[in-house]
Amino acid sequence: MTASPTVLILAAGEGTRMKSRLPKVLHPIAGLSMLGHVAATVEAAVAGAATGLVIGPHMEGVTAGAARSFVQKDRLGTAHAVLQARPLLEAAEGPILVLYGDTPLIRPETLRRLVSAVTQGPAIAVLGFRAADPTGYGRLLTRDGQLTAIREERDATDEERRIDLCNSGVMAFAPGKALGLLDRIRNDNAKGEFYLTDAVALAVADGESAAIIECGEDEVLGVNTRAQLAEAEAEFQARARRAAMEEGATLVAPDTVFFSHDTKLGRDVVVEPNVVFAPGVVVEDGATIRAFSHLEGAHVSSGATVGPYARLRPGARIGESVHIGNFVEIKAATIERGAKVNHLSYVGDARVGEGANVGAGTITCNYDGFSKHVTDIGAGAFIGSNSALVAPVKIGDGAYVGSGSVITEDVATDALAIGRGRQVAKAGRARELREALGKKKGG
Repeated sequence: MTASPTVLILAAGEGTRMKSRLPKVLHPIAGLSMLGHVAATVEAAVAGAATGLVIGPHMEGVTAGAARSFVQKDRLGTAHAVLQARPLLEAAEGPILVLYGDTPLIRPETLRRLVSAVTQGPAIAVLGFRAADPTGYGRLLTRDGQLTAIREERDATDEERRIDLCNSGVMAFAPGKALGLLDRIRNDNAKGEFYLTDAVALAVADGESAAIIECGEDEVLGVNTRAQLAEAEAEFQARARRAAMEEGATLVAPDTVFFSHDTKLGRDVVVEPNVVFAPGVVVEDGATIRAFSHLEGAHVSSGATVGPYARLRPGARIGESVHIGNFVEIKAATIERGAKVNHLSYVGDARVGEGANVGAGTITCNYDGFSKHVTDIGAGAFIGSNSALVAPVKIGDGAYVGSGSVITEDVATDALAIGRGRQVAKAGRARELREALGKKKGG
């Protein structure tokens, strides 16, 4: 039985063409860094594999859940980068898989095919693709259908440059083969670098075989510029939309819906045009997300309706058959079964009980400038329009708050509260309050 693979992710590139202070591999696609996408794919393909990461100098903050990281101080080529992880390679008992942190769209099944190939005889398996425009890519050279070498474009002949079967850079080594090949690679080429790709010719010269595993060009899109980052985002979104519809969700205008890497939609969910799902969103079966809504860190239960023009912020929990209407914002609040917040309202740091109704223009005043406070609205309560509930405050079950009220004290079960008082101004009191609260917070 073959031992588990060892995975090495190369992420030392400076990404100068991104023109960013952020390391290239940390730029996000669908709310997750490119490196995070690669790490997630590795975990899905070969769960529990020993994983290492090669980074550049001053990139210590770049991580991907890798057990070990290695610094490539001098960028002398891909083979040189791999050899920085020599301790990891020496400890490997199974196949070794080499990936790139800026190639975020490879599918888990593709990596499994690559690893499987080197457990069946070949010393190396290379991930290749047919390029619409092969300019700039290394070419896969074959003889009688067998891979014999990889030629970088700068070193290729005119005939070799006409080949459209290209190298993605991703490859796998059979157990015990990597170091013996890598240590023999030289830098006698146009760029004076140590190319990982030269391992193929060395293996063939040793009488070993090398395999090609082909994938679609979209899977191995490398990101070096902002334009390529946008291309990768577009491809991810296209995949996510197809997957959502195949799993039973209706996207009324698919090209206008944007998913995060972890969005989960149930069956018979309907998503209207121009909806954005930021990270951490779950929408259960039969819910409807109406047009121009934005959801982040939210859970929407079955049969609920959200929007149009609604915003669900982190911690929003929308219960079954709840109605969240137009221009409503929910943050860190639980809206229980059958409740309604239909118009122009803000509910933050709150609970809205089952069957309660929150009228138009209602806000929970949850922040006093220093601390957040909770509003609790009981089951069946009715909050009249244009009310301000000044937290911390509790509205009892079945209570009624008159329209235009400012509620600063708890309202008992089934009570009617009307908070419309005469305006009072106290000179200097706001400053005193800020100072007092500031001292309290500082202490």
